[in-house]
Amino acid sequence: MSTYTQILYQLVFSTKDRKKTLSAEKRTDLYKYIWGILKNKKCHTYRINGIENHLHIIFTLHPTVSLSSLIKDIKLSSSEYIKINSLFKHFDGWQDGYGAFTYSIKEKNRLIEYVKNQENHHKLKTFKEEFIELLDAHNIDFDEKYLL
Repeated sequence: MSTYTQILYQLVFSTKDRKKTLSAEKRTDLYKYIWGILKNKKCHTYRINGIENHLHIIFTLHPTVSLSSLIKDIKLSSSEYIKINSLFKHFDGWQDGYGAFTYSIKEKNRLIEYVKNQENHHKLKTFKEEFIELLDAHNIDFDEKYLL
């Protein structure tokens, strides 16, 4: 018997200290690079987007890949790529943690639209406000002192 899965994730993580270092003109290069990492790990990416201080990635996780190792690879490889290619002048790395939220595949199109509209979305709320909403929506207990 073959293995069949449909594990749709929204991954969210920010720059170190939420510094606004991801300038708009070079973000597409970063997204393409991360897309390649996911492809190499047999994950299917639906959308990557973000603003100056954080990213959202909508993807399906391949059953042979652990989420934590994938995120570690994304952060380490993309940090190196950013530094080697001088993509973002003041980029200092990624935050230690992340948010990873699962969804029904029926939510895919809504999620893609949500991530596509990050610039407009963040005219109304901060990353912290958005992240707390995601944690609350998924019934995840958290301590606000870790959401600096």
